[in-house]
Amino acid sequence: MKGKNKTVAILTLGCKLNFAESSAIAQEFKKHGFAEVKHNEFADIYIVNTCSVTEHSDKKCRQSIRKMHKQNIAAPIIVTGCYSQLKPEEVSKIEGVSAVIGQEHKGKIFKFAEELLQKKIKSTAAERTAIYSSDILKTTSIFPAYSYGERTRSFLKVQDGCDYYCTYCTVPLARGHSRSVPSEIAIEQAKALAADGVKEIVLTGVNIGDYGRDMKKSGYDEYFLQLLKSLNSVDGIERYRISSIEPNLLRTNIIDWIASGTKFQNHFHIPLQSGCDSVLARMKRRYNTKMFAEKIAYIREKMGDTFFGIDIIVGFPGETEEEFMQTYNFLSEEIKPAFLHIFPYSRRTGTIADSMPDQVPEIVKTNRVALLEKLSDKLHMDYIKRFTGTEQEILFESAEKGGKMSGYTGNYIRIEAAYNSKLIGKIVKVKI
Repeated sequence: MKGKNKTVAILTLGCKLNFAESSAIAQEFKKHGFAEVKHNEFADIYIVNTCSVTEHSDKKCRQSIRKMHKQNIAAPIIVTGCYSQLKPEEVSKIEGVSAVIGQEHKGKIFKFAEELLQKKIKSTAAERTAIYSSDILKTTSIFPAYSYGERTRSFLKVQDGCDYYCTYCTVPLARGHSRSVPSEIAIEQAKALAADGVKEIVLTGVNIGDYGRDMKKSGYDEYFLQLLKSLNSVDGIERYRISSIEPNLLRTNIIDWIASGTKFQNHFHIPLQSGCDSVLARMKRRYNTKMFAEKIAYIREKMGDTFFGIDIIVGFPGETEEEFMQTYNFLSEEIKPAFLHIFPYSRRTGTIADSMPDQVPEIVKTNRVALLEKLSDKLHMDYIKRFTGTEQEILFESAEKGGKMSGYTGNYIRIEAAYNSKLIGKIVKVKI
């Protein structure tokens, strides 16, 4: 197959890790002469990189696949990602789906696409799932990836999978055990991004603080810090961020090193999930509110007024009004983060929480989400106000909208200014 003049459309749903992987897939297509078009346009082949964190995610995947099929009924549609891993038979039955690719084969999608375009034949649902790997927990390989296209920032995958088995989460079932990208590959990719003009890298993974566990050597808990130090020395990259890290894995030696003067910014995304110890215990989280609060206080002591984005799940089975208010008060009075990422609990087949009693009604979840969204708006505004009148370093991004450009401070405050092409991709001091 000569890929000349052919087009590929890739739809990415869900996390930044999916985004990085989709970019790597797109790069492979482009190497073979394909032009990338938007997912809502006519294309010769479609790729859907799915998410399955909630039932709503699954529904969005199904709707997107059906729309693509209507755009070009002759085009093969390849579905990969967490939804396809968890429910391959269900996905294979969606009209238009040509192949279901398991996580283990994600890096070989172009090869499968090439075969589909050559054959141009219909297949049965069983045949469509033939290249799906069901035993994800035995997967030892990892698909290195990084995002591209935005010259100022890139998401670099350094880890995949999780060994934690929280009672609400399907991630271990969808992505397998914790696996690490070898440090030499991550460093090589960071250098390639620097050569391409990227100034900021966001490290991403499923359980990024668990980096190195799969190497099965003593002292693995130092591996992540060693990786950070190696990346910090890459010339051309001026900023790093850690996308999301468990509070128990954000160790004091990492905090102390970042605070000593590095390219890593005072911005952390840390999942809390609940501010109530009894709920955390039912979730099988590996910390309590005391430890969480102490970790936040330690970071603030060492790094100053840090931007904290906090994940929260509301309506977990059995969550009473009193337990929810413990979470609300813990956030509003004790932690006071800069932003909340709020999710209503969604039952997922195969998890312990799915069969727990006292499932919370949807209307109660909706009301609790609304309360926390209002709190998040207040917390975010309070955080921004503390920096009014101060001078901050901004990395401006290339996108232009309405004659404006935008960028972020090191501590993740978004700033808008009049568009100036000379400032794109540069870190400049601006008075807020």
